[in-house]
Amino acid sequence: MTSASRLLSPESLRGKTAAVTGSTSGIGLAVAEALASAGCNVALSGLGDPAANEALRARLEADHGVKVTLNSGDLSKPAEVRAYIEDAIAAFGAVDILVNNAGVQHVSAVEDFPDDRWELILALNLSAAFYATKAALPGMKARGWGRIINIASAHGLVASPFKSAYVAAKHGLIGFTRTVALECAETGITCTAICPGYVNTPLVQGQIRDQAVAHNMSEDRVVREVILAAQPSKRFVEPAEIAATVLFLCSPAGASITGVPLSLDGGWTAR
Repeated sequence: MTSASRLLSPESLRGKTAAVTGSTSGIGLAVAEALASAGCNVALSGLGDPAANEALRARLEADHGVKVTLNSGDLSKPAEVRAYIEDAIAAFGAVDILVNNAGVQHVSAVEDFPDDRWELILALNLSAAFYATKAALPGMKARGWGRIINIASAHGLVASPFKSAYVAAKHGLIGFTRTVALECAETGITCTAICPGYVNTPLVQGQIRDQAVAHNMSEDRVVREVILAAQPSKRFVEPAEIAATVLFLCSPAGASITGVPLSLDGGWTAR
């Protein structure tokens, strides 16, 4: 095996523990599954149907031969974020990898933006990452190794109208990423942000159907002219691409990548 191959070996993650917020569907589920397949124990978090989430937890354990826990706390509340990390540490003895993925969106002009939606978006998309990182960092520092990966967005680098809270939160998440990276630069801990464009998730598929009805357009036309208008590749980012990037960042090959936003956006921010 060459030196480069050793740096990419998935064996480096076997036995580590990963906490992935918002991991019972979409991007978070793809990331959790990829980390489990690499031999990580996984602390899932997510709302939704308890029976379906329990079935998912059990499947991941059975498919990958790792231990998986499930937390259904409300991560817009600081105490429940802390409890999620503390429960993962209690179950596994450590949180080695933290992927801050949980998020929510609302679209509205600033003057009409509901106050409660603004507060929820900042709490879940930004503050939850702060509280989870704060809770996980002491253990990472004690062990001299850790990976913190924040799932930001192309909207963390550029803006779009009618998404003030989401854009503000994702810009803030990238700033937070840079600060944590600098504070941890000599500790063996890295902190990076992944900035996807539009990702092919069940949530986006629902938006496509709604837009097609609202604009009396075909779904294919909605995808090209509305959803992917800013994405030059005119194709969705797949959740598996984001998951693969997480694996790379967690591997020895990612040891010097810290404090930066990594764009997976089909050329969106190249304009």
